[in-house]
Amino acid sequence: MSRVLVVEDDEAMAVALQDGFTFEGHEVTRASDGEEGLRLARESAPEIVILDVMLPKMTGLEVCKRLRGEGSKLPIIMLTARGQEIDKVLGLKLGADDYITKPFSFMELIARVEAVLRRSQPDDPAGSSVHHFGNVVVDILRHEASKDGLALDLTPREFRLLEFFIEHQGEVVSREALLDAVWGYDNIPFTRTVDTHIAKLRKKIEDDPSNPKHLITVHRLGYKLVD
Repeated sequence: MSRVLVVEDDEAMAVALQDGFTFEGHEVTRASDGEEGLRLARESAPEIVILDVMLPKMTGLEVCKRLRGEGSKLPIIMLTARGQEIDKVLGLKLGADDYITKPFSFMELIARVEAVLRRSQPDDPAGSSVHHFGNVVVDILRHEASKDGLALDLTPREFRLLEFFIEHQGEVVSREALLDAVWGYDNIPFTRTVDTHIAKLRKKIEDDPSNPKHLITVHRLGYKLVD
């Protein structure tokens, strides 16, 4: 069971989220505006925050910014309205761990919550910056990657791509999510940009880039990193 803080001013949405998380066995605290949400995030010791972007008194983006400015590593999932691409970009830049666009299914949200909680609570904190898949080793803190013991010459963009896939290992990641997180564009360009960089990254990390075993394509959905 985890302690979930829901910061949402839409009463119907907030009640639905509370009921859903409670049914799944989580303990839920609610706030209806940004100022209250910030206070409860500081005082009620939640393990994750579900934070709407558009809130009275203080926006969700400002709440996220203040928490990260205080050094808080509290996991945050932002709720954004359809078409608010700029909010997704800003949220991730300000330190949000993930975002989900309204309308959404609760099962998708709970899956994202569980994934973020897993990433925020590694089994081996001392070695959590080092990740392995196949014959590739990636050290996030040292900003280093190697294959078969030989250093990989990755561009900053390629390393960030790889880092993002590691953060979401086993999950299907859309091209749009990659553009938001890695490129940070206010106006999303052609998704072909992602495909081109994925092809270049595969040439460096895959034994057979034409038949990838780790960075695989999920038809019509995006990409996924697997062991």
